[in-house]
Amino acid sequence: MFIFFLSLVLNTAGGYAKNKAVFFCGSVKNDLYLLLSCEGFKINLYRSPFAAIDEAPKRSAVFIVSDTYPLVDETKRITQEMLNIAAKKKLQLYIEYPASYPGLNLTQKPVETRLERGVITSDVFGPKLLPMSLLGIHNCHVLPVNIDNPLIVLAKVVGFDKAEYGLDSTKAYPLLFEKGNSIIAMTSMSNFATGRYGPNESVKQVWTYILSRMLKDESFKINHWFSYVSPTYSKNEILPVNARVKSIQKGANWYYNGRFFVHPTWKQDWLKYGSNGSNPVGPPVGKDKLIGDGNLGVIEGHTSTINYDGTQRYRYWMRGDVQGEVSMTLAAAGSLLNNKDYKKKSANLIDYLLKTSNLRAGAKNDSNSAAYGLIGWATTNSGTFYGDDNARSILGMIAASSYLNSNKWDKEIAEAILGNFRTTGKKGFRGERLEEEDILKNGWKYYWNRDYIHLSPHFESWMWACYLWLYHKTGYQPLLDKTKTAIRLTMEAYPKKWLWGSSLQSQRAQMILPLAWLVRIEDTEEHRRWLDIVVSDMLRCQATCGAIREEVGEGKGQFKELKSNKDYGTDEGSMIFKNDDPVADMLAANNFALFSLNEAAHATGNRAYKAGVDKLSDFLTRIQINSEKYKDLDGGWFRGFDYSRWDYWASNSDAGWGAWCTLTGWSQSWIVATQVQVQENQSYWGLTRKSEINKYMQQTVKLMFGKE
Repeated sequence: MFIFFLSLVLNTAGGYAKNKAVFFCGSVKNDLYLLLSCEGFKINLYRSPFAAIDEAPKRSAVFIVSDTYPLVDETKRITQEMLNIAAKKKLQLYIEYPASYPGLNLTQKPVETRLERGVITSDVFGPKLLPMSLLGIHNCHVLPVNIDNPLIVLAKVVGFDKAEYGLDSTKAYPLLFEKGNSIIAMTSMSNFATGRYGPNESVKQVWTYILSRMLKDESFKINHWFSYVSPTYSKNEILPVNARVKSIQKGANWYYNGRFFVHPTWKQDWLKYGSNGSNPVGPPVGKDKLIGDGNLGVIEGHTSTINYDGTQRYRYWMRGDVQGEVSMTLAAAGSLLNNKDYKKKSANLIDYLLKTSNLRAGAKNDSNSAAYGLIGWATTNSGTFYGDDNARSILGMIAASSYLNSNKWDKEIAEAILGNFRTTGKKGFRGERLEEEDILKNGWKYYWNRDYIHLSPHFESWMWACYLWLYHKTGYQPLLDKTKTAIRLTMEAYPKKWLWGSSLQSQRAQMILPLAWLVRIEDTEEHRRWLDIVVSDMLRCQATCGAIREEVGEGKGQFKELKSNKDYGTDEGSMIFKNDDPVADMLAANNFALFSLNEAAHATGNRAYKAGVDKLSDFLTRIQINSEKYKDLDGGWFRGFDYSRWDYWASNSDAGWGAWCTLTGWSQSWIVATQVQVQENQSYWGLTRKSEINKYMQQTVKLMFGKE
């Protein structure tokens, strides 16, 4: 699409800039060169800075850009002779990433940064880009220099779209400044499209100022700004009738675009990068690599770190929840689109999860063990059990079984639910995580009899949903009794006593599911009231475009508060700074909300709930990633989206899963699978109503609880 667009504007570019000459030292593939071409400038190309300056006529604009970034190009040395010539001819110079410049000490090597962002330090960019506004200049390599009054600096700062604590107690590197008739950048500012700098409008405003200064025309405007990664649809355009189905197809194909299914021919790469139990990060899977069939699992997705060339590193973790979630998504898409390969991979992923990997091996597969039935968090941490991750894995396998019309895994699903249930305390809570070593030492009855309360729906509520689902299929009363106790205690504590983690909205999104299914089982006035309280509070935060705005709770969250700039990027955390920041979260809120709200709408017939589902579905369809250049992103969803700017932008402070991460499980799976259900006017509850899991219930209860 972009290649077509570029060809079109190169042939039709007009306006006052048409045929206006500029002088350019750099590659024709440079983003600035392409922009100037799109704007209709006549570009005179030169191989050396001296030649460009020497041949440029009086009062013209000369651009000297970096072709070798992040390496410093030794041919890009600016001498006093060049500056004298430029001054005599009254040239305007834009110079970036120079090997030398008279009066500047450029002896130090470039500093490579990750968390740092551009901070506006001047008012020259206009009222929409005031001092302390932020820019994302990803993986910035900056030449250290001492300069007074820079226009932009690079620093690690706290904030969503502005540096909330200023530049106190943080190292600041000048990025852009003016010196005489020169505008000088200490990084490659012209890398804006390839490096995916953002937000787009802010970067565009910076370049509007630079070009207006270079052209000595304060009225200059950029008409053909471009980006290699963009939302599929704009905020206000009318969606095509088949937009949701196309989104589902793109969402399923994204797994193939990213080559996330491990193939035997590159299994060694997964072992190399995925064996690190704390930071399993590596390069993207190459385009020449084969796509696996699911028998070796599916890896986690992209990190939130964008490289200077616009690529993103991969997270090679092999997680238990992701296997179950992706199996659901492929089965759902396979059913809608009649795609046999999707269905085959779906079944293979479940077999990998339950049979081949270590996720249910060892003590987890020993019927005499207190850990029997549990699903490991990841192959690197197979003895760690998060209840929320177990729940997503289980729910994924249940849905996949229904779409595939198979009861092959019913026994293991029953064991997984009851394995979690018997390590649930008297009042229905398990806590954030349990460890196999402790379970084997303490025995399951220790947890069963604990008088314990943990008011965090993120960690607890979807396992409650599993208990309610299994109760409905089997009538096993303890499942309902404990779950009702936990839900009551949680709702009595709402919202001020909830352990809201990095997001209160995520807690709501996940609490809605068990509340909706409790209404299915016991449709009482109280249960409907509980459900409506949480749904109404969530829909209160739904914007006109359908996005559900991120929101944090009162007081302290579960993770570190960002009290100073040094705290940025040191813990998991929110993508906003305050509750009116216009950010939607597709990792832990909007993705789960789509699923949960759809269940609530079907459970109650409430038209307001259904309207919320439809608006959110359209929003997610619109913001799905579209990219021809970065195919491994095309069809996915980033975690963060600024629905005011209509751009992929948010605070990137989360140390593990920041604003530009993707996740084959949490984000992609629940969005695509629920889109299928919305398209078919279906609920998960209805989809799975014919489950025959009760065939295994009596023997599983006897095996796991004995006489209990």
